[in-house]
Amino acid sequence: MSHSDRGLRRLAAGTLLVAFDGTSAPDWVLRMLADGLGGVTLFGFNVGEPAALGGLTAALRAAGDPVISLDEEGGDVTRLAYHVGSPYPGNAALGAVDDTGLTRRVYRAIGSELAACGVTLDMAPDADVNTAADNPVIGTRAFGDDPALVARHTMAAVEGLQSTGVAACVKHFPGHGATTVDSHLAVPVVDVPLEVLRARELVPFEAAITAGTKSIMTAHVAVPVLTGDRPATLSPAAITGLLRDDLGYNGVVISDALDMQAITDGVGLAGGAVLSLAAGSDLLCLGPKPGPDDVERIIAGIVAAVRDGRLAASRLEEAAARTHALRVWSDSRASVPAEPATVGLDAARRAVRLDGAPGPLKDPLVVEVDTPPTIAVGDVPWGVAPWLPQAEVVRVRPAEVSSAELLGRAAERSLLVVVKDAHRYADSRALVSELVAARPDAIVIEMGLPVWRPGGAAYIATYGAARANAQAAMELLTDGAAQVRS
Repeated sequence: MSHSDRGLRRLAAGTLLVAFDGTSAPDWVLRMLADGLGGVTLFGFNVGEPAALGGLTAALRAAGDPVISLDEEGGDVTRLAYHVGSPYPGNAALGAVDDTGLTRRVYRAIGSELAACGVTLDMAPDADVNTAADNPVIGTRAFGDDPALVARHTMAAVEGLQSTGVAACVKHFPGHGATTVDSHLAVPVVDVPLEVLRARELVPFEAAITAGTKSIMTAHVAVPVLTGDRPATLSPAAITGLLRDDLGYNGVVISDALDMQAITDGVGLAGGAVLSLAAGSDLLCLGPKPGPDDVERIIAGIVAAVRDGRLAASRLEEAAARTHALRVWSDSRASVPAEPATVGLDAARRAVRLDGAPGPLKDPLVVEVDTPPTIAVGDVPWGVAPWLPQAEVVRVRPAEVSSAELLGRAAERSLLVVVKDAHRYADSRALVSELVAARPDAIVIEMGLPVWRPGGAAYIATYGAARANAQAAMELLTDGAAQVRS
């Protein structure tokens, strides 16, 4: 391989963020890092104990000069606490409190934890304006449905995170909040005029740019007036035209995971990589599916595209320069004092809302109505069991249980019904409505967005299903007058 071939291959490899299974780095990743690989994206299955994560990131850093990223949004989307649930409430709870100082402190705490583990880039915050109540992929990940509120909290989150030396990655440009299709599965369409996009979706991204966000993630979302039928991740009009030229952004642009079906079903991994780079992306998140052979094919595809003129070599050089500047910024940041360990729980306590007057709990039966996990969240534990050790807790699927059976079990006992995004599931609403009709003294706890509620019952809204949210809700029921008694 000639010197120029090796240089081109390093430039191509430098645009990729790969993923891998397990809690230690496989040889192929270490070898590719030595050959110029851009970095890695870590998932819940890579994270064991925090000390072990520090060992993993140190091994990655010893092999090359990687960007080490993960999705730590707090709330429902967590990687550090994937196996137990996050100690931080997510954006919906922070938006409900609407204290930008609190949002800044929570993200500073998250950043401090990530920095201590050797993570250099957090794929957060989510800056989507969640205008579609039935959004299957955003929901409680958004600060809310008001562009100005989302903008001010996005700015605070970026400032908090980056004060710790961890780069923010504001997502999902140009906006995933008005979608009702999960882009892990297909291409959602936001069919609105540019004026609506500018007045709604783009406001938080402009705030993030003002706050100095080091990176922005594209969405696999088509905006016909801007991108035609292409997702923004592959659209020069979205990335180069709108984000770079119109909004003046010159930081790192990162693609959402290219192994999502919105991309692979259309142009394939290597094709998607080439098109995204040509559109203006600097780093390509490959997601957890592609292995070493896939990565080699993607690198070869990028090299071939430069050779045959579909992709300018200058585009790879520009991407490398931006990524290098990001690394230099990360390396130059001094450590900051840690936030108190209670900041997440304090935030969750301020977010939780109680409507009604629940009585003292007597031998409680807790019915947790199962909700299918989304791909972005993964299978993170949720529910209230850890904070009601005296209670009997049953997790039910609405199609597999009758309200009569549950009411029989709850006779002469307190009944708590826990749901997550009940507004999105008709069978969940039907079951909860039957339980509350028979037991108007039941307590309903909504751990998603509080869009729907049954009449009559005491109602608690947590604005998220993180561990901190659940603890805050149960404290309302078990502190003071509402002590658990058997």
